[in-house]
Amino acid sequence: MTTEAHAAPRRPPLLAVVTLLTAVLTVLLIAFAWPSARSEPRDVPLAVAGPAPAVAQVKAALDQAMPGGFELTAVPDRAAAVQRIKDRDAYGAIVLDAAQPEVLTASAGGPAVAQVLTQLAGRMQTPAKVTDLVPLPKDDPRGAGLAAGALPLVLGGILAAAALTKLVRSGPKRMIGAITFAVTGGLALAAVLQYWLGSFEGSYLGNAGVIAMSIAAISLTLLGLEWLLGTPGLALGGAVMMLLGNPLSGMTSAPEMLPSGWGALGQLLPPGAAGTALRSVSFFDGAGAGRPLVVLTCWLLVGLLCCGLGALRSRGRAVPAGQEANPVPA
Repeated sequence: MTTEAHAAPRRPPLLAVVTLLTAVLTVLLIAFAWPSARSEPRDVPLAVAGPAPAVAQVKAALDQAMPGGFELTAVPDRAAAVQRIKDRDAYGAIVLDAAQPEVLTASAGGPAVAQVLTQLAGRMQTPAKVTDLVPLPKDDPRGAGLAAGALPLVLGGILAAAALTKLVRSGPKRMIGAITFAVTGGLALAAVLQYWLGSFEGSYLGNAGVIAMSIAAISLTLLGLEWLLGTPGLALGGAVMMLLGNPLSGMTSAPEMLPSGWGALGQLLPPGAAGTALRSVSFFDGAGAGRPLVVLTCWLLVGLLCCGLGALRSRGRAVPAGQEANPVPA
């Protein structure tokens, strides 16, 4: 009589499990709370129109009140300041008119920056009139829809890659599924945000296209990493997109409001690029969308490249296995 002994799998000690969970919870808190807690203006582009002595006086006052908070650009008149805002070269402007100073804002480009500029208008020596050149939609005056849409956008790409990896065996079919889901997900999210919540304006297809590019960039990159590195690759890519890409996207404020350097990093990841592109396409007729769309395109190409390398690697493994399974008879 043969008795098969089945050794019970070794389980980690309870203390190790609790320590790991505590570390994960701490990382999540830091990733999501730290950027918001340290949010303040840092080199925010701002135009100033007026006489040179008055411009210099304003610059000195801003440097004293918020050191390093604003990057001022002198412009000849109000029209030039308005153009810089609509081209997304500046978040706002100060027009130094002797009779009635004016502060120009664009809340659609960054509600947090517009709020800071509105506060500055009340602190000026002569209280300034505030004009919002590019306001947020009336149905969503605080921009809550766009800010809340960052998380579903990231989760959509991560969940698509995880589900396709688990449920679909064929690599090419996974890629087709990811691209198809990106299109349908982009159309669905844009419809909810634009027609139901009223958070978007402009072209519906343009907004949907930006969302689809972001979802596809994330899901294809994660699929490629899983193809190359296995489950650790999928986990690593998902962690980067969730713990860095989402909190550093600047959707709730602006990239220039995040801690130094981190806002720039966020704009190089799909969530941050998508947020900037969505603001440009939805509210500024596409002005300023070039760079973020290039970033999303680069991530798409990286994802396709990783998938291609994964396919070559899988094919290289399959050929020797096939040769061993079919030996040549003597």
